Amino acid sequence: MTRLALAAALAALTTVSAPAQDPTTAAAKPAKAAGPLIGHMVYFKLKDPTAANRQKLVDACKKYLADHDGVVFFSAGVLADGLKREVNDRDWDVALHLVFADQAAHDKYQDHPEHLKFIEENKAGWAKVRVFDSEFADFKAGKKDK
Repeated sequence: MTRLALAAALAALTTVSAPAQDPTTAAAKPAKAAGPLIGHMVYFKLKDPTAANRQKLVDACKKYLADHDGVVFFSAGVLADGLKREVNDRDWDVALHLVFADQAAHDKYQDHPEHLKFIEENKAGWAKVRVFDSEFADFKAGKKDK
C-alpha cells in the first residue's frame, strides 16, 4: 500500500492539469524539479515509549510536518510489533518518512517555522533521533516481471 501511495504521489507530481488551450499555442510543460527526489527518513527513540507517547508524536508529525511545499510523500507511524527478524533494527519507536520533490524543497522544510515548532514542542521526549537522507535517482512502482 505504501508503494502504491508513493507511486500515486509521484504520478501526481509529474502530471499537469491545464485548461483547454488554443491548438495554435504550444502545450505547457510541467516544471521539472531541480534534481533527484530526496528521501528524509527520521527515527525517534522516546524516553518513555508508552503507546500514548508514541501516538502523541505521530499526531504531532501529522500536525506540523505533512503539508509542506514540495512534499510528494508523507507518512508517520510506530514500530511494527510483528516484524522481529534478526535484520530489523528495532531501536526506535516512531518513524517519519518524507519524500521531497528536490533538495530545495527539503532545505526550505528544514527552516520552516512549523518544522522548528515541531522540534521545540517534542524534543524533550526524545532519547535519540536518527536521520537518513537519500537521493532517489530512479523510482518504479509495481510488481517485477518474472
